[in-house]
Amino acid sequence: MHLRRLAVADFRSWETAELELEPGVTVLVGPNGVGKTNLVEAAGYLATLGSHRVATDAPLIRRGADRAVVRGLVVHHGRELSVELEITAGKANRARVNRAPVPRPRDVLGILRTVLFAPEDLALVRGDPGERRRFLDDLLVSRYPRYAAVRGDYDRVLRQRSALLKTARNGRADLSTLDVWDGHLARNGSVLLAGRLELVAAIAPLAVEAFADVAPTSDPIDLVYRSSLDGDLPGSAAELEVRLLDALAAVRRQEVERGVCLVGPHRDDLELRLGDGPAKGYASHGESWAIALALRLASYRLLRDDDVEPVLVLDDVFAELDSRRRTALADVALRAEQVLITAAVPEDVPAGLSGVRFAVGGGTVDRLPQEATSAPSV
Repeated sequence: MHLRRLAVADFRSWETAELELEPGVTVLVGPNGVGKTNLVEAAGYLATLGSHRVATDAPLIRRGADRAVVRGLVVHHGRELSVELEITAGKANRARVNRAPVPRPRDVLGILRTVLFAPEDLALVRGDPGERRRFLDDLLVSRYPRYAAVRGDYDRVLRQRSALLKTARNGRADLSTLDVWDGHLARNGSVLLAGRLELVAAIAPLAVEAFADVAPTSDPIDLVYRSSLDGDLPGSAAELEVRLLDALAAVRRQEVERGVCLVGPHRDDLELRLGDGPAKGYASHGESWAIALALRLASYRLLRDDDVEPVLVLDDVFAELDSRRRTALADVALRAEQVLITAAVPEDVPAGLSGVRFAVGGGTVDRLPQEATSAPSV
């Protein structure tokens, strides 16, 4: 799978920009703040309908514009598909595939798949549980796009049930309706939870192996799913639904008193362990980078093993890594069908990653002559 063309209009800092891309390595070089990350962010948005930098779509629209447009031409197994996403402030986004409208933007999920490694990934190790839940759910949707609907339905039910609990705390709600929302939460939550558990079982050994490669002198890591449900968890959604219903009944009084939903996948965490303790708060800066890198490398391998090789996006990360981790990441990039790299200076990119290079700056993206694309040794 690779992107043959990427175009944006009124996206972030770009009024317009268009890149003709090829399989292999593409490097976007330019000083910080000229819009390199905005371009790879647009590629990620085509794949995930989300940004790795912000939680909402509004910042993606260029100041003064009413809407942003991202277009991509995706090649997979010799077949080309064009995808277009229109992001409109205050309105529902719209999507087209081969110029034909589709009912919902999420219908484009799966056409393009990406794995992105960026400085923001340190939050996977050092941030709150929401960062790790998002990592799991984004990867789950990348593997199986049907989970986008499950995730959306669960979030909607959670908002409705939480609003009801807040009014119940003030004595202004009919608590009998909570039983209905309990059923909705358990039904959608059990499917999401079952998907996460299967995903963690699949990615954990890959992450452990990747970390051992990039940090061979550190203690080993482990990935442990921590659920708001007590005890060992069954694997089937049907059994998990029963467990969720029982748990909701058990905490009903506390939920009404506090006005919050205390049970469900939204309360869970992916615990990252380093040796005998949690990585958060104990891993060094270098180890934290290595763990984040291991998670992304494991994600890439998992998607590739599903026979859908994703586009690998490396956003300004080589400058942050030591020589061993740069080499490990470069080795993966060399084997990828397509990799998009951003860097402030050419020297940040390992010498082996020669390929097409674009100079970004002054509101333009210019392809450099082939003889100017060789990176110096690092």
